[in-house]
Amino acid sequence: MQTLSAIELPAPLRGALSRLPRFPGSVLLVTALNVTLRPQLHDDTRTALMHKRLRVTVRDAAMTFDFTWTGSHFAPCTTRAQTDLVITANASDFVQLARRQIDPDTLFFNRRLSMEGDTELGLVVKNAIDAMELPVLDPQYWTPSAVFSRIAHEHSASAHATRRGSW
Repeated sequence: MQTLSAIELPAPLRGALSRLPRFPGSVLLVTALNVTLRPQLHDDTRTALMHKRLRVTVRDAAMTFDFTWTGSHFAPCTTRAQTDLVITANASDFVQLARRQIDPDTLFFNRRLSMEGDTELGLVVKNAIDAMELPVLDPQYWTPSAVFSRIAHEHSASAHATRRGSW
């Protein structure tokens, strides 16, 4: 289902959000990325992202999030150093992308999504996201039992890998 209505945040909310510091927002974003996307990243995507600096800009909220892939997880960046890829859209467009209500090509060709910087890296990111299941905005994904189940599974997998490595 393609929807092209451009919904922007109300001015008072936009003003308040634009005053928030960058780093805590980047910490929240990478936490969400590590919970939802990291387990689904293929090895070739992990390699392509290695130590690349990415920036997500939410145009209508005047918010920017800087982060990198360390090889094992996404991590926030504290400085405004040169980025390899900048992805920009309005908040509602990012939500529609996450919910699979619109595809990135449609937003791109309607000039509502932009990617600046390393074009090849942009294609890697786009293709990786297209290949993933993004249950982020599915309410069932966030029920306490589902969250605890994912945490327990990840803890058990980590403990198993540690035990295996100690033999």
